[in-house]
Amino acid sequence: MSVNKILKSPMVRSLARNALNKTPALSFLATRRAFLMNQSKPSVFPMIRKLHTENEAKKTLTEIYTDPSLAIKDIKSGMNVLVGGFGLVGVPESLLKALSKTQVKDLVVISNEGGVNHRGLDMLFDTKQIRKMVCSFIGENKEFQRQFLSGELEVELVPQGTLVEKIRCGGAGIPAFYTPTGVNTLVHLGGEPIRFASDGSLKVKSPPKESRIFDGRTFVLEPAIKADFALIKGWKADKAGNIIFRKTACNFNLSMAKAAKTTIAEVEEIVEVGQLDPNFIHLPGIYVDRLVKPPYYEKYIEKKVVKGTVTKKFDPSRERIARRAALEFKDGMYANLGIGLPMLVADFIPKKLQVFLQAENGILGLGPYPTNEAEVDADLINPGKETVTILPGGAFLSTDESFSMIRGQHLDLTMLGGMQVSQYGDLANWMIPGKLIKGMGGAMDLVGSGNRVVVLMTHTSKKGEPKILAQCQLPLTGYRVVDMIITEKCVFKCDKHEGLILTEIAEGVDISEIAKTTACSFRISENLKQMGQV
Repeated sequence: MSVNKILKSPMVRSLARNALNKTPALSFLATRRAFLMNQSKPSVFPMIRKLHTENEAKKTLTEIYTDPSLAIKDIKSGMNVLVGGFGLVGVPESLLKALSKTQVKDLVVISNEGGVNHRGLDMLFDTKQIRKMVCSFIGENKEFQRQFLSGELEVELVPQGTLVEKIRCGGAGIPAFYTPTGVNTLVHLGGEPIRFASDGSLKVKSPPKESRIFDGRTFVLEPAIKADFALIKGWKADKAGNIIFRKTACNFNLSMAKAAKTTIAEVEEIVEVGQLDPNFIHLPGIYVDRLVKPPYYEKYIEKKVVKGTVTKKFDPSRERIARRAALEFKDGMYANLGIGLPMLVADFIPKKLQVFLQAENGILGLGPYPTNEAEVDADLINPGKETVTILPGGAFLSTDESFSMIRGQHLDLTMLGGMQVSQYGDLANWMIPGKLIKGMGGAMDLVGSGNRVVVLMTHTSKKGEPKILAQCQLPLTGYRVVDMIITEKCVFKCDKHEGLILTEIAEGVDISEIAKTTACSFRISENLKQMGQV
């Protein structure tokens, strides 16, 4: 018998099969060989492969709606809902409008703020569908504030950077994290108002939070946030659910999409799969369950500002403060300017300096106000909700990225306003109990980061009461965080241990006047000089 016949005999083939089954690598090769041999014959393999590919394609495609009411139909009363947006930018307006027309109530809504002028979440305040609001800012929404102070609404105010990080961690499977934001404030120690009684008295207040020391600094433990639904707003999407955001409309939307069981994205345009360049996709479709492209969409501008068309009353005191503050900038600096008086400083930064201004709502390289109507863009605003521009070399950021820059000490300087500052550098600027509760926004994150902090404010209140005190009487924004105070009268350096040091005094002001209007002791620098101006 020939060798060839012996190898093909049934006995030898049986022995070979047994050997292959006992050797995984050889078994894999044999299976692969059998599969390849079968490709030339009619078999079930091509059919199985085809069905598998079709099923996988179906899994990658997102549900698409043109009617927002159908997309939100399974949101039930009592659910937790994340809602994207900053001001009126990046807000899923059509989804919220559809939700406001339902009978859904007792919602727990997590969002940066509550909308305004019957836009955004203000529609749900009008219909009283919200039981609890978790946010960083109440702002100008009078109905929101009325419901809170009258006891109709429960509110958990969270620093803006902490809020977005809680959401980001929820989407990343991280149950909690430590942050320097809010240390030794009501956020950390407890006592923050959560719910008022109908008579205006405080009914529910926040409990204290766990803290821990790392490398000599105190950090507060914050739990992550997850929700039943996320309602977000994108610019362009493909049918696989991949999304691109536009300018400052990215904000909270990116993080919120990842932290919900079901994410519904309202977009302005939907294209075929493959038409979006993968290099520019911000949110992968794995996070998006439903897309909605409403038949009609309108963008609202909360505060349209065009340079030269708004006449502001000249205030010599504010200008003096701003001109002195501008001297704090150095070439190549990265800085954040708070809303109000600090924003005025940008007009006086010396032209010879290159300074990159960061805006916590999502801009690095903040530019001036638009110079004409053609430059006005509804998707490009500053933290004060005003229309602005971006400088060449600038970048747009999501909110979590923006606060990573802040919390990670990548900024050189922070300037913000203040209601009160203590002699050891405590700052209060977010709340007047029983009168004004607008929320802390991003201020607690900015001052708690460890970056250099300069406070700009008038020396006294409108009633003539001192704002620089031995101890702040209002709830703190930050504990031992201020490095310098600039007022229209003088400049103080804040030493966290020794207290205030008077370093500069304005022209026409004497030390006795400063002493009379400052409600704490201070030391006079040996190098006291006249207050500088750009």
